[in-house]
Amino acid sequence: MAKKTGVVKDGRYIRHGSEYGHPESPQRLISIYEMLDNPDMSWKLAGIGARYAAREELERVHRPSYIDAVAATAGKTMMLDPDTVATAETYDAARLAAGGVINAIDSVVSGETDNAFALVRPPGHHAQAAVAAGFCFFNNIAVGARHALARRGMERVLIVDWDLHHGNGTQELFYDDRRVLFFSTHQYPAYPGTGALTEIGQGQGLGYTLNVPLSAGADDAFYVRVFRDILSPVARSYRPEIILVSAGFDTYISDPLGGMEVTPEGFACLTRILLDLAEECCGGRLVAVLEGGYHIQGLTKCVRAVLLELLGETRVTEETLSRLAADTDERAERLIGRVRAQFKPYWPVL
Repeated sequence: MAKKTGVVKDGRYIRHGSEYGHPESPQRLISIYEMLDNPDMSWKLAGIGARYAAREELERVHRPSYIDAVAATAGKTMMLDPDTVATAETYDAARLAAGGVINAIDSVVSGETDNAFALVRPPGHHAQAAVAAGFCFFNNIAVGARHALARRGMERVLIVDWDLHHGNGTQELFYDDRRVLFFSTHQYPAYPGTGALTEIGQGQGLGYTLNVPLSAGADDAFYVRVFRDILSPVARSYRPEIILVSAGFDTYISDPLGGMEVTPEGFACLTRILLDLAEECCGGRLVAVLEGGYHIQGLTKCVRAVLLELLGETRVTEETLSRLAADTDERAERLIGRVRAQFKPYWPVL
């Protein structure tokens, strides 16, 4: 059955610029938006407006002094860390990105759309409570998750981060909070150096951070196997009320910053696994948020593949997923064995 899929799209995100040659360039969204405007796509998607996140909404995640520091960059060009440069429009674009994610969540929770993709920038998953890093200023998906908890009365939010780079900011923000289950696949070791298998949460959140560090070269089959064998049983046990996805596409096979081998078809497979979990656990409520992805043509193809799966226009079959999962080598067996051993005390379903 066709789904009503919403997209957050706003030209103001493109105004956030970086110095010449920076991989996180406005061209990333320009290319995606051109794809969305094509006659074969434009009529299929529901628009979701963007808005500035309110100060109160940002303060659920970030320290007031840090928000002030980012606000002080307005109208200027300032380097906040070696990779992270604020330009004149960055503060507004970053507030707009966080607010766009909140609007996407509200659209799905209210039933206006079945699922949604917030196509925003700057990205967010490296931003910590008081630190800008890795091209990120405000942690968009964390702001969205805290909104779901504070304003939508939720008690269980699943964040799935399939970006090439570990979402260290998101992990830090929810490390002791079992209301948010954080699951991450990432190339390891790679920037930012976090995301080891032994990082599993603390206090009330012990066991609610699940890191699956992958060596370079992981392909569609490897990812499908991890999502089916590790994420799926844990998610079914957790019963999230919404699934949020840090959707980075730097695991694409030709991405200049990565060493993974995921294809657009592979991203469609991961999306199908998450949609099936959402249908089973939370009425289909799923919101994806754009993170990385630096091969412009590849990024655009991958986003399109995800959107078509969200719409139900393509539908990866169980047969395809099973065949892919079976097409893995001993590396996958060993890794999944280690992950199960680490997390079985917290998740007996493993």
